[in-house]
Amino acid sequence: MVQKAKILLVDDRPENLLALEAILSALDQTLVRASSGEEALKALLTDDFAVILLDVQMPGMDGFETASHIKRRERTRDIPIIFLTAINHGPHHTFRGYAAGAVDYISKPFDPWVLRAKVSVFVDLYVKNCQLKEQAALLRLQVEQGEATVLGELSARLAAVEEQAEALGKQLGDSSDTTAAATAAHLERKLAGLRKALDALRPGSS
Repeated sequence: MVQKAKILLVDDRPENLLALEAILSALDQTLVRASSGEEALKALLTDDFAVILLDVQMPGMDGFETASHIKRRERTRDIPIIFLTAINHGPHHTFRGYAAGAVDYISKPFDPWVLRAKVSVFVDLYVKNCQLKEQAALLRLQVEQGEATVLGELSARLAAVEEQAEALGKQLGDSSDTTAAATAAHLERKLAGLRKALDALRPGSS
């Protein structure tokens, strides 16, 4: 079974972290606090995260600089970052957030339901990717051991993941979040490749 996804919350104000935890607790995932950019980078050295909620204005290393470090690391460059900010300096400021690697840029005060829904999408994508990796690893192990009898079970498990990915893709079809939709499409292509590889292993396949 896939373990709970980890969500990294980065803000120098404890009350803001507490508010984020209250909003996201309904997702029933693991919430990890970081009170600075440096602390966030340290957490990212050892743990994998589904998404990062990153405050823009922090003393010392601000959100933009923190995001830049995250995107330069091979281990963390693909983790979605949602910027949270209490200020709005117009389109240029927002553009700077996207240029730093953010998938979304949300101004405070924000709608708790909207934030929770956005985070939920990335958690779902993360879980589906973990499931895909598990199925691929299991397939490689069984093929190496010559136990082709597992193909039927693998096919059934893969079918379940494919069904979930298709439902998620339809959910994002009407969304304005193009990054999430593109990530879902990438996941579906990965699944299609795994299905093709699995079918090629069946007896009698050419």
